[in-house]
Amino acid sequence: MANPMRDLSLRLAKAVAQYWSTRENQASKQGESGRADQGLRSAVTGGAQMDGFIGLLTEIIVDTGIDSRYVYHKKNLELPGFFRPTKEWDLLVVRDSQLVIALEAKSQVGPSFGNNFNNRTEEAMGSSLDLWTAYREGAFNKTIRPWLGYFFLLEDCRGSQNAVRVKEPHFSVFKEFKGASYARRYELFCRKLVRERHYDASAFLLSERTAGQRGAYREPAADLNFELYARALVAHVAAYSQMS
Repeated sequence: MANPMRDLSLRLAKAVAQYWSTRENQASKQGESGRADQGLRSAVTGGAQMDGFIGLLTEIIVDTGIDSRYVYHKKNLELPGFFRPTKEWDLLVVRDSQLVIALEAKSQVGPSFGNNFNNRTEEAMGSSLDLWTAYREGAFNKTIRPWLGYFFLLEDCRGSQNAVRVKEPHFSVFKEFKGASYARRYELFCRKLVRERHYDASAFLLSERTAGQRGAYREPAADLNFELYARALVAHVAAYSQMS
């Protein structure tokens, strides 16, 4: 069995480079065809940007002992919800009629950090609430608790690093949000998702657009680094493999 943690930093850097090259290729193709969307949506609506990260996470899962036929990406990603019929995840592991893992892998680039931040946070919180409530109601799994993970990549640029003012017409916001940049807000959000037990683990990466095409990234928070995230994932998969 291969070591799931082997050359982790190098493999993560390759996934970062794939992310940026995919975005650039999609934007170029849509621009050439004359169908470019408004703003930077041309690099968003094509999809597949996160495939490098999903591929890396799949490798980690398979190397830990789960056969690849139980890992789902691109299709058969729907799970029953409590507040809605189904929710489509980014990666699932389903084996022996048990939901082992459900993962979200998301990203954001500028310039519209404000509206997109709210959309991303609401999406992540709603997805976890829906899953855990459905789990409580017996929608899946009778024996083991599934592992829920959240991965996020944010463009490292002036727009994500500048301090952002908050409006407080009636009540004061929590002090950690005062003057916090969008990068800081996402860091706080990823940390709180785990501390409030909405997700079992979260990883948060920053990557600058030009350097990112060479695989450059940074991890601003030690408790949200990818190695810790991967080790938590490996531990869950290993524990489940020993049970089955």
